[in-house]
Amino acid sequence: MTVNTKKIIKNAYRVTRDRGITALRIRVPGGHLDVKYLDIIKEVAQKFGNGTVHITTRQGFEVPGISMVKMDEVNKLIEPIIRGLEQETGVFIENTDAGYPAAGTRNVSACVGSRVCPYANYDTTDLAYKIERTIYPNNFHVKIAASGCPNDCIKAHMQDIGILGMVEPVYDPNRCISCGACVENCRKRSSGALKMVNYRVERDEKQCLGCGECVLTCPNAAWTRGKNLYRLVIMGRTGKKNPRLARTFIQWVDEDVVLSVIRNMYKYIEKHIDRSLPKEHVGYIVDRTGYNVFKDEVLNGVDLTKTAQLAEFMDFNGYFYNRNHALFE
Repeated sequence: MTVNTKKIIKNAYRVTRDRGITALRIRVPGGHLDVKYLDIIKEVAQKFGNGTVHITTRQGFEVPGISMVKMDEVNKLIEPIIRGLEQETGVFIENTDAGYPAAGTRNVSACVGSRVCPYANYDTTDLAYKIERTIYPNNFHVKIAASGCPNDCIKAHMQDIGILGMVEPVYDPNRCISCGACVENCRKRSSGALKMVNYRVERDEKQCLGCGECVLTCPNAAWTRGKNLYRLVIMGRTGKKNPRLARTFIQWVDEDVVLSVIRNMYKYIEKHIDRSLPKEHVGYIVDRTGYNVFKDEVLNGVDLTKTAQLAEFMDFNGYFYNRNHALFE
């Protein structure tokens, strides 16, 4: 059969190794899904697929073994899932029974967040929904992940955009009993930003990660949570050409800044992407335009908070396979 592979991929189906067979990608923003939709995914897998489901690294579901001639039927079957996506996140999808309208921007992934985890500094599912509303549908190849704290369980440092939750710890010296528990814990488990001076704790603001470990450790509530803020790391990527971890772009910023930067990044991609390629990671675009161009364009019109710390320079590391080739000879 003759198929339009670009149309298939945009409709959130994969071109597989078996001719005429595809796999459906189910979008699950923030990795959070109402269990009522699992029955639909099961029906798709049993009725149209090979009876199995693959849970992707991006927290979505992939249903393999679907005949391409059955895609219209499958799209109608998954309509409640897409309608639910629209209702829960606020994304507008014009025709919900035609399947997904785009698949370039990958599923926004997130750790379990403050709804469950005591270490998380914010509700990652809620932010994932807001990001989804900001960027979807879109065909640009962008990977975004939200982590509740600097532990980075979701591996935000391997994404084009990673968001890590921060908290501004507030210290009440009148409640402090000078036990040193927070200082010791910060030294062992975090960045060593605390020290004891004259029986009171001092925090190095430049060294502090905003992890909130001091708040969790203090036996007398001398440390409490202040503002919920965020750190954005950018240009992490895997792949064949030049894998590398993301680096901090801006930190100690509020949610509005996070969403504004992400929104502007898509404008930046639209302007500078190499359209001769089927897809291009944002990091390669930054390599081509330079960091200063990226910085100026994604911060255009963004109202930075007083606490914001911006990377003036960014020295991306990583490795190139051809440079390491001699190591294996």
